[in-house]
Amino acid sequence: MSKSLIVVVSGPGGVGKSTIVEELVKRDARLWLSRSWTTREQRPGEAPDAYKFVTREQFQQRIDANGFLEWTEFIGNLYGTPNPEAPAGRDIVLEIEVDGAQQVKQQHPEALLLFVLPPSREEQKARLHGRGDADNKVEQRLKKAEEEEPVGKALADFVLINDDLAQTVDDMLSLIAKERVNRA
Repeated sequence: MSKSLIVVVSGPGGVGKSTIVEELVKRDARLWLSRSWTTREQRPGEAPDAYKFVTREQFQQRIDANGFLEWTEFIGNLYGTPNPEAPAGRDIVLEIEVDGAQQVKQQHPEALLLFVLPPSREEQKARLHGRGDADNKVEQRLKKAEEEEPVGKALADFVLINDDLAQTVDDMLSLIAKERVNRA
């Protein structure tokens, strides 16, 4: 992992992290996505490989075995990134919450942290509803976003507003390419 670039895509719920990361990996063959684990239930219509959906007991066993690069509890569910082992010549992409991004930056200060914001709180709310989040979860995530955003902005190498998916992905690919050149 030490030779791979670690790209952290972080931001509050509903900013489009999953969609962005899916496009990044599609468009850059050198990027490898490390799938996070979660104890939350799969949302209706959510891809079965969006996360590794596990029980709380399975998650705890992985914690006990020091099997996570980072993990956190978020709105009653556990989320974590297994210690990633990218294939040779590939860079690692992590799609994680702000708490996890802090943990990764502490362990790997060289990681490239791209923090994503919604164009507006109203748009964020609409996206959360659009992906099937219940009203109470939407409110919890919006409240959490208010707490996370100042932390994420301070921690980030770059802050991007996802108001145009194609432009956001283009901007991220450009930042990743520049980072690779700087490290060569």
